[in-house]
Amino acid sequence: MRLTGPLRMVVLLLLVGLCWLLGNTFFGGENSYILGLFGGASEQPTSVEARPRRYKCGLSAPCPAKHLAFRIVSGAANVIGPKICLEDKMLISSVKDNVGRGLNIALANGRSVTHLPFGYNLCTLTLLLAAGVTGELLGTKTFDMWAGDVSDLLKYLRPLHEGTLVFVTSFDDAATKLNDEARKLFEELGSTAVKELAFRDSWVFVGAKGIENKSPFEQRMKNSKTSNKYEGWPESLEMDGCIPIRPPLVT
Repeated sequence: MRLTGPLRMVVLLLLVGLCWLLGNTFFGGENSYILGLFGGASEQPTSVEARPRRYKCGLSAPCPAKHLAFRIVSGAANVIGPKICLEDKMLISSVKDNVGRGLNIALANGRSVTHLPFGYNLCTLTLLLAAGVTGELLGTKTFDMWAGDVSDLLKYLRPLHEGTLVFVTSFDDAATKLNDEARKLFEELGSTAVKELAFRDSWVFVGAKGIENKSPFEQRMKNSKTSNKYEGWPESLEMDGCIPIRPPLVT
């Protein structure tokens, strides 16, 4: 008895079944390999986490119109230097190599226009306002309050002009050489913490010449053996915010 016919039928059925399995594997389902190669498979949308938007000086939100963005960081112990950023420009930092032990101070223009030389007209004034002269850096300086001379600090603060913004941050010791006159000058700029500022306290402050009220931008961390983060120093302070621009003063 010849079995050629039935065997052929069995082999044919096996081949059909194998082809069906292979077809279902490669062409069926959401993860189809072959269709994926030819772009025929529907892809599941992948959720890509949006990169957080960056604002001036690293603030978490943009400042309103007619405000200046700033961030100020005090030094950490006597190792890591302080930082002062205004309108996304670094004014003081270790990278700029303009930090030092004691008080680190940056001065900036806090008005739209503080002075117009003779010969300026309305058109020039409009151009200056549009150019954003507000926030312009006027100068930076450090004052050693451990071994330095406080008279240098007094000479720096006394002649400040109306509307000048004063950014102050501590590094190591910012108080040992401070006398009553120096503390009073900072109080006139809006400080309330400078009265109690002591040896190796951390301090960040933003004030202004001619301020009517006390500044809302000030923090102080007392040097205390029981709470110091570093051996002999409190933790570093970090403060940011938006400073309102004062009205123009034309002279």
